Amino acid sequence: MISRYSRPEMVALWAPETKFRIWFEIEAHATDALAELGVVPREAAQALWAWWATNPVIDVAAIDAIEAVTKHDVIAFLTWVAENVGDEARFMHQGMTSSDVLDTCLNVQLARATDLLIADLDRLLEILERRAHEHRMTPTIGRSHGIHAEPVTFGLKLAQAYAEFDRNRARLVAARADIATCAISGAVGTFANIDPRVEAHVASKMGLSVEPVSTQVIPRDRHAMYFATLGVIASSIERLATEVRHLQRTEVLEAEEYFSPGQKGSSAMPHKRNPVLTENLTGLARMVRGYVTPAMENVALWHERDISHSSVERYIGPDATITLDFALARLAGVMDNLVVYPERMQKNLDRMGGLVHSQRVLLALTQAGVSREDAYRLVQRNAMKVWESDGALSLLELLKADPEVSARLTDADLEERFDLGYHLRHVDTIFARVFAGSAASPPAAATPA
Repeated sequence: MISRYSRPEMVALWAPETKFRIWFEIEAHATDALAELGVVPREAAQALWAWWATNPVIDVAAIDAIEAVTKHDVIAFLTWVAENVGDEARFMHQGMTSSDVLDTCLNVQLARATDLLIADLDRLLEILERRAHEHRMTPTIGRSHGIHAEPVTFGLKLAQAYAEFDRNRARLVAARADIATCAISGAVGTFANIDPRVEAHVASKMGLSVEPVSTQVIPRDRHAMYFATLGVIASSIERLATEVRHLQRTEVLEAEEYFSPGQKGSSAMPHKRNPVLTENLTGLARMVRGYVTPAMENVALWHERDISHSSVERYIGPDATITLDFALARLAGVMDNLVVYPERMQKNLDRMGGLVHSQRVLLALTQAGVSREDAYRLVQRNAMKVWESDGALSLLELLKADPEVSARLTDADLEERFDLGYHLRHVDTIFARVFAGSAASPPAAATPA
């Protein structure tokens, strides 16, 4: 985690003071439950909360100093609390083990981090939907293998991105539900020295569900799935960022990142306007995906527990969520401010002499009685002439002049197959599927001629 790629709210969630506050809440709620069960004096729980109410500052440095001696973070925290609370603090942590605190806290942090990420996705989705409708019928060329294919609209590109991130939102909601579990089950998870009702009470207070079977640790398949979900979202970020980067290339220039007044693109070349934000997003996506494999490797622990996962999670918990939070916010800004050039899209669409309509001519010839193999040969031999002329020749005119083609299709038949609107006639159907029920969806617009 570095400040350049961090946002304050997510960073604060992973701060040491936040962690210790969650630890205290877990311990105090557990002590409450133990008091209700008659295991510890009620005054012990009351003393904890009374101290907490008048002592809002966590002395992280003091806890760290104790840990330097104990070499154990939870013991250091309990010692510091006891030094401040007094004799009643001896009833804290009854029957619990360190993992009860550490694992439950981590899952609280991941659940809260997920709430921020879901809000990030909601903002991105709102922007993508708005801009998709803005360019619903803006014609552009679809590309496969980076090569001109057939016409689409820029709105369809954005609708695809919306649908993908909408799926990611559903995945993230499911991942939150899966990760938000609590374990207060004691050594090796048998509840031998602590009643399961304590776990249920802490889970309720912390907004979690109980872990059905914890073996002193919460099973790490949950965490593996969680970080895998973050990795998928990162991949979707890179996919959209890569699309913008390609569209901003000088020879394409159909859309570009907003270039602000005073911004500089190169220290050497004053003319440069580089896609720096989307290149940055590509790199950040790689980092988030890089945390997935360690999370997967954390699943296999020795017997009921070991701590080989601990050092990994101290890295990837904060770094993955902080990085993804920043990346989603940056992507939302890129798409909100994206500069779109419909005229350049049309120019590129027309650049190759009508080659984009070749399939319609192929199909027309087959419907006119020509075998598919012969139809393909007739269209391709004329299309290759257009390729070789770099779009200077017209596919329509070449086809009209080809006696084998004209024997089957009239000039009017051919001209009909070069109608751009034909390719866009189902755009509204696709939009209805993607944005079904959305209040932001405007009425359908006329298809361009």
